[in-house]
Amino acid sequence: MTTLRLVIFDCDGTLVDSQRTIIGAMNSSFTQLGLPSPTDDAIRRVVGLSLHESMVRLHPGGSDVEHQELIAGYRSAFFEMRSAPDHEEPLYPGVVAVLDHIEQEGILAGVATGKSMRGLKATLARHAIHDRFITLQTADQNRGKPHPAMVQRAMEEAGVEPDNTMVVGDTTYDIEMGRAAGAYAVGVSWGYHPVDELHTAGAHAVINAFGELNGALARFMALE
Repeated sequence: MTTLRLVIFDCDGTLVDSQRTIIGAMNSSFTQLGLPSPTDDAIRRVVGLSLHESMVRLHPGGSDVEHQELIAGYRSAFFEMRSAPDHEEPLYPGVVAVLDHIEQEGILAGVATGKSMRGLKATLARHAIHDRFITLQTADQNRGKPHPAMVQRAMEEAGVEPDNTMVVGDTTYDIEMGRAAGAYAVGVSWGYHPVDELHTAGAHAVINAFGELNGALARFMALE
């Protein structure tokens, strides 16, 4: 039987439904530079990557200066949208219940995200779940997904080995990151990448609602 000691969650598209804000801020950043906006689907495809890698993929012919200007414009627009009185960026249904269950089982929780540390802390604080996580890993302090650095650093901070770690995320970048770190990788179907791509990337399991994660935890614990 395997002991699960740490669950590392992605943020956008896994814990938090931030699609409207991300797409709006990305469109604003391109418009400010007089560039054609990427399609919504193209934007969804890069969620989870670092901002620099996202801009390189969305504007492949651009210079480094343009990419930096796009990043600055995105951050400014994102902050403005997030500060609006009517801003909505809800948790997905079942998040708090799952965090409660994990805590009751004595399992540690962490986050690994393409967001900045400032953005991640603001998001978690808004939903009053910041203190539920023992380790926070962001793309501005580590190599971005799908490189395993964020998972490796999270495990180091938690004092946990790969065999005792689960990564939960909605994109192939999350699955590839988890697998590369030697962790058990669980995909979620409600985020930005299709289920078949999560399986192809190597997901050990894919769940359709947060309530199903408890079953995935039990299956993990039953592994030899």
